[in-house]
Amino acid sequence: MDPRVVLLCSMFGLLLGQGAEQISIEDCCKDGQKRGYDNEDCASLPLISESTTCRVVQEQCCVTVLEDNMCTTGINLAKGQGACDSLFANTCEIKTTKMCCDCCLLGKAIQERGLPCDHTVSVGYQCGLVSRACCVDGVQDNQTAPTAQPQFQNKTATNDKGDNSVLTDQCKGKCAHLCVGNDTCACLKGYKLKPDGKSCDDINECLLGSSNCRAGERCINTEGSFRCQREVSCGTGYELTDSNNCKDIDECETGIHNCGPKFECQNTQGSFRCVTTVKCGTGYIQDALGNCIDINECVSHTGPCHRGQICINTEGSFTCQRNSVNCGRGYHLNEEGTRCVDIDECKSTEQVCAGHGCINLVGTYRCECQTGYMFNSISRTCDDSNECRHYPGRLCAHKCENTPGSYKCSCTIGFKLASDGRNCDDLNECETNPCSQECANVYGSYQCYCRRGYQLSDIDGITCEDIDECALPTGGHICSYRCHNTPGSFHCSCPIVGYTLAPNGRTCQDIDECVTGTHTCSENESCFNIQGGFRCLSFECPNNYRRVGETRCERLLCNESVECLAMPLRITYYYLTFPTNIPVFTNIFRMGPSHTVPGDDIQIAITAGNEDGFFKTEQMPTGGVMSVAKLVNKPQDFDLSLELRLHRYGTTSTYLAKVLVFVTQEEPRVVYNPLLE
Repeated sequence: MDPRVVLLCSMFGLLLGQGAEQISIEDCCKDGQKRGYDNEDCASLPLISESTTCRVVQEQCCVTVLEDNMCTTGINLAKGQGACDSLFANTCEIKTTKMCCDCCLLGKAIQERGLPCDHTVSVGYQCGLVSRACCVDGVQDNQTAPTAQPQFQNKTATNDKGDNSVLTDQCKGKCAHLCVGNDTCACLKGYKLKPDGKSCDDINECLLGSSNCRAGERCINTEGSFRCQREVSCGTGYELTDSNNCKDIDECETGIHNCGPKFECQNTQGSFRCVTTVKCGTGYIQDALGNCIDINECVSHTGPCHRGQICINTEGSFTCQRNSVNCGRGYHLNEEGTRCVDIDECKSTEQVCAGHGCINLVGTYRCECQTGYMFNSISRTCDDSNECRHYPGRLCAHKCENTPGSYKCSCTIGFKLASDGRNCDDLNECETNPCSQECANVYGSYQCYCRRGYQLSDIDGITCEDIDECALPTGGHICSYRCHNTPGSFHCSCPIVGYTLAPNGRTCQDIDECVTGTHTCSENESCFNIQGGFRCLSFECPNNYRRVGETRCERLLCNESVECLAMPLRITYYYLTFPTNIPVFTNIFRMGPSHTVPGDDIQIAITAGNEDGFFKTEQMPTGGVMSVAKLVNKPQDFDLSLELRLHRYGTTSTYLAKVLVFVTQEEPRVVYNPLLE
């Protein structure tokens, strides 16, 4: 039941308790509803009675109308636009409208996914009702409520003559459903008039609790009406009728029973039963298929015959015969045939004990079995005694195998049977040299080991295979240049020219040909060592310069010649070497005056040899530096000219540095290839 109905019922009880007001509770509610349709503030309604109960009912009926209108607006928005994004204000009215809009979208989504409209989602009671109503909207099912008939709201369209003609002409066609005259509109049954006075909204009888669905039925709102649907199925043997009731299925009439040809079908409530058409006579019983089967009275009855008689079954009956002398096992009739005497089985031609001792007993016999056998009282024979099963773990140290009349012990692999025939001694497998190199005996087995430089085979576990150290993941770092694998070891080598193997036997050291005297430079040339080789260097000073050291030339007097004054005061030769792939921006050369004076203007630039832009210069407070501008990834030589201009005391002086750069291979290395070994 709707909580608001409960509230109204409670207020009605309160009104009966007070019972002193002339205005009825229905009038209080109608006044609140009218003001709700006019969109008045339900919290400040003008009182029509001094009764507190009337004021509460008046306010709650007003709130109910407003909430229904707000909820209807949200449902129409969901059906019309398919979205609720426009409802973003944080007010109570918008929250109610948005809740109904969102819950209606939820119901439509459940229907689109093919889920049942009563899908159990914990979204609250009112949201669940709206969701189910939008889910079943448009579905054409049988309705338990009567077909919607025209009904006017607040006013009636019946004229004085009793005719229900619609006065559409008086409203000039502005009414959505019906016109009742005086420019007033009304709605059909199942609809309510909107505040605009001409449009109609569907009344959700399920939300308002005004449906007549019974217990066990679920209310589903439809356009202008509603329908009731059972929540629990009728069950096996019943079918749901058009009136939403469960009706018994007559399986006999519809022919869906499984009675055999010898049975007759009789319908029952929710099921049926099969009644046989064949009647069996005395001495017979009927089976499940309707066949008559003879009753064995000798088995089913207790003592059907007198003492001294035996029962013999017959078809449909039985007979009794006098009992003759019958000797049991171990006895036979005497010669007169009057009594039973013992049989001496031990004297018979059949060897009853099969080689074992035989002792006759009254009515039977017993075998004296040999060691390792035991007498079987059922089969009356000597059976072999399975000592391994009777005494597990106590006869043999390892494995026990039963034999006729005895047993024998054996050992698992790695052991041999001891002299007592029961215990097991460890077997030293290393005496047979099973391993290709080293063998260590362990209890019950052995372990193979390999010498350094070898590893045990994963296939047989006994063969030692050479370890190719050069092919290991770290093999590329064992030798700095080239690795050579040998059985059980390896060795490193260096390039033939320019290098020698270091004392550690792995890295390659550069040979300084200038120090060792193995260079080929002439007497007029100087030797300059580089990585993996050397260079023979020599230079001559240009005209008007004189040599003032091994690597320096100074300008002679210029006699006030302008061209001479523009030439550098000093030319200095420098030699640099570094490996390839040196990081970019690394400073490799610095140039500047021996001392600085305040006001000095120093400029430095590369004037020749840097056509590919591998180097660049940068100004410093005391001079300038030359650094690597691009990655040099291959060996090559550079002949660079760096010019420094010093402007001091109004005079500009030029200095020239000739820098020869020899870029060598970073680290010579040969990729290991086992096929080349």
